[in-house]
Amino acid sequence: MFENLSQRLSNVFERLTKQGALSEGDISAALREVRTALLEADVSLSVVRHLIKCVEAKAKGQTVTKSVTPGQQVVKIVHDELVQTLSGETSDNSDLKIDTPPAPILMVGLQGSGKTTTTAKVAKWLSGKSNKKILMASLDTNRPAAMEQLAVLGQQIDIDTLPIVKGQDPISIAKRAKQQALLGGYDIFILDTAGRLHVDAQLMDEIQAIKKTTQPKEILLVVDSLTGQDAVNVAKEFDSNLAISGVVLTRMDGDGRGGAALSMRAVTGKPIKFIGVGEKLDALEQFHPERVAGRILGMGDI
Repeated sequence: MFENLSQRLSNVFERLTKQGALSEGDISAALREVRTALLEADVSLSVVRHLIKCVEAKAKGQTVTKSVTPGQQVVKIVHDELVQTLSGETSDNSDLKIDTPPAPILMVGLQGSGKTTTTAKVAKWLSGKSNKKILMASLDTNRPAAMEQLAVLGQQIDIDTLPIVKGQDPISIAKRAKQQALLGGYDIFILDTAGRLHVDAQLMDEIQAIKKTTQPKEILLVVDSLTGQDAVNVAKEFDSNLAISGVVLTRMDGDGRGGAALSMRAVTGKPIKFIGVGEKLDALEQFHPERVAGRILGMGDI
């Protein structure tokens, strides 16, 4: 996902670290290139400005100029600021609030973002990590075969799905899922809501009614990372209407520019909980800001 950005930044920092001493001019020139690389990666302009300002203030301080390896010190400062940008005020917020069974999780997002597949991925991840008993339910009465798709995915990962009753509206299905989760002794029930091609009042009214009915512990917004800043704008809209608890970025294995990941936390204030890194149902990773910052700087998962 960050290959182009990583290559650009690696070239900048390679030149820096080869120099024995750094002047303020060297640092300014390098940060201009960093700024350009981030903007080309579709990172929000306000996020880029803030990040560069923070790096510049620290990189031109006494610690760097007197450091034995000033170039490496600048790389460390950029790494730390990337981690801060990705994690926000608190970095330990990737865990899901699922302590009181049956805990409802609401999956929301636009059509085509990979919401149904992500619902199954999250269920599989939770089942594998914490051995929870999970029920999945599709509330998508708009898209043909959406319910059948979730049922098939449930069979593939050995997770129960709510039996399909034709003709029920999403609120009725949500109530039935809640009742089934209580009666069946489930720890978690995950509700896959319908999406639309764009944010509209009808979509939000429906999800707000479902939220009121089920009182979810988590509202996870699924967004396609390849849409760049549009993904951030969608997150802002959903959050203003629903107060989402976190974001799942899909297609992070793609060849996009990666700006959505860097901008998402800073712009929305909401944590990225998971990233989708492939088509397979186990291709889901919990989001770790330090690891992602390492990937961006071409340092691997160190």
